[in-house]
Amino acid sequence: MTSELVYSTETGRIKAEKAQVERPKGDGIVRIQRQVSGRKGSGVSVITGLDLADAELKLLAAELKKRCGCGGAVKNGTIEIQGEKRDLLKQLLEQKGYTVKLAGG
Repeated sequence: MTSELVYSTETGRIKAEKAQVERPKGDGIVRIQRQVSGRKGSGVSVITGLDLADAELKLLAAELKKRCGCGGAVKNGTIEIQGEKRDLLKQLLEQKGYTVKLAGG
Protein backbone atom coordinates (compact mmCIF):
# COMPACT_ATOMS: atom_id res chain seq x y z
CA MET A 1 0.00 0.00 0.00
CA THR A 2 1.44 3.35 -1.00
CA SER A 3 0.84 6.45 1.06
CA GLU A 4 0.71 9.94 -0.31
CA LEU A 5 1.00 13.22 1.57
CA VAL A 6 -2.29 15.14 1.32
CA TYR A 7 -2.04 17.64 4.21
CA SER A 8 0.76 19.40 6.05
CA THR A 9 0.40 21.50 9.18
CA GLU A 10 2.84 24.04 7.75
CA THR A 11 1.42 24.54 4.25
CA GLY A 12 -2.10 23.13 4.43
CA ARG A 13 -3.66 20.94 1.76
CA ILE A 14 -1.20 19.47 -0.73
CA LYS A 15 -2.54 19.12 -4.24
CA ALA A 16 -1.17 16.28 -6.28
CA GLU A 17 -0.09 17.50 -9.69
CA LYS A 18 -1.18 15.48 -12.66
CA ALA A 19 1.71 14.19 -14.70
CA GLN A 20 1.90 15.66 -18.19
CA VAL A 21 1.56 13.04 -20.89
CA GLU A 22 4.64 13.13 -23.09
CA ARG A 23 3.84 12.76 -26.75
CA PRO A 24 6.51 12.02 -29.29
CA LYS A 25 7.59 15.08 -31.26
CA GLY A 26 6.40 14.97 -34.83
CA ASP A 27 8.16 16.12 -37.97
CA GLY A 28 5.94 19.19 -38.34
CA ILE A 29 3.62 17.57 -40.88
CA VAL A 30 -0.04 17.04 -40.04
CA ARG A 31 -1.36 13.78 -41.48
CA ILE A 32 -5.01 12.99 -42.19
CA GLN A 33 -5.90 9.36 -42.68
CA ARG A 34 -9.13 7.46 -43.15
CA GLN A 35 -9.94 4.60 -40.78
CA VAL A 36 -12.78 2.13 -40.91
CA SER A 37 -11.33 -0.85 -39.03
CA GLY A 38 -13.12 -1.58 -35.77
CA ARG A 39 -15.82 0.99 -36.50
CA LYS A 40 -18.52 -1.23 -37.99
CA GLY A 41 -17.92 0.07 -41.50
CA SER A 42 -18.39 3.77 -40.80
CA GLY A 43 -15.29 5.75 -41.62
CA VAL A 44 -13.58 8.47 -39.65
CA SER A 45 -10.83 10.89 -40.56
CA VAL A 46 -7.97 10.77 -38.04
CA ILE A 47 -5.73 13.83 -37.75
CA THR A 48 -2.28 13.18 -36.28
CA GLY A 49 0.91 15.18 -35.93
CA LEU A 50 -0.55 18.25 -34.24
CA ASP A 51 1.90 19.46 -31.60
CA LEU A 52 -0.69 21.16 -29.38
CA ALA A 53 -1.72 20.93 -25.73
CA ASP A 54 -4.93 19.04 -24.89
CA ALA A 55 -6.97 22.22 -24.38
CA GLU A 56 -5.86 23.62 -27.75
CA LEU A 57 -6.58 20.27 -29.43
CA LYS A 58 -10.12 20.32 -28.07
CA LEU A 59 -10.68 23.87 -29.34
CA LEU A 60 -9.35 22.97 -32.78
CA ALA A 61 -11.46 19.80 -32.86
CA ALA A 62 -14.58 21.77 -31.93
CA GLU A 63 -13.93 24.24 -34.73
CA LEU A 64 -13.30 21.49 -37.29
CA LYS A 65 -16.44 19.60 -36.23
CA LYS A 66 -18.49 22.79 -36.59
CA ARG A 67 -17.07 23.57 -40.04
CA CYS A 68 -17.60 19.97 -41.24
CA GLY A 69 -21.05 19.67 -39.69
CA CYS A 70 -20.33 16.36 -38.00
CA GLY A 71 -19.20 14.80 -34.74
CA GLY A 72 -15.82 13.74 -33.54
CA ALA A 73 -13.50 13.28 -30.56
CA VAL A 74 -10.02 13.96 -29.22
CA LYS A 75 -8.24 10.75 -28.21
CA ASN A 76 -4.58 10.30 -27.22
CA GLY A 77 -3.40 13.46 -28.93
CA THR A 78 -5.27 12.81 -32.18
CA ILE A 79 -8.47 14.30 -33.52
CA GLU A 80 -11.12 11.98 -34.97
CA ILE A 81 -13.75 13.52 -37.24
CA GLN A 82 -16.70 11.37 -38.25
CA GLY A 83 -17.17 10.77 -41.94
CA GLU A 84 -14.76 10.90 -44.82
CA LYS A 85 -14.01 14.61 -45.03
CA ARG A 86 -10.27 14.49 -45.67
CA ASP A 87 -10.25 17.05 -48.49
CA LEU A 88 -12.25 19.60 -46.48
CA LEU A 89 -10.09 19.02 -43.39
CA LYS A 90 -6.93 19.45 -45.45
CA GLN A 91 -8.21 22.75 -46.81
CA LEU A 92 -9.22 24.03 -43.34
CA LEU A 93 -5.89 23.07 -41.72
CA GLU A 94 -3.86 24.59 -44.56
CA GLN A 95 -5.75 27.86 -44.04
CA LYS A 96 -4.53 27.78 -40.44
CA GLY A 97 -0.93 27.48 -41.63
CA TYR A 98 -0.26 23.75 -41.14
CA THR A 99 1.61 21.56 -43.59
CA VAL A 100 -0.87 18.77 -44.38
CA LYS A 101 -0.51 15.40 -46.09
CA LEU A 102 -3.21 12.86 -46.86
CA ALA A 103 -1.98 9.52 -45.54
CA GLY A 104 -3.26 6.01 -46.09
CA GLY A 105 -6.20 4.94 -48.21
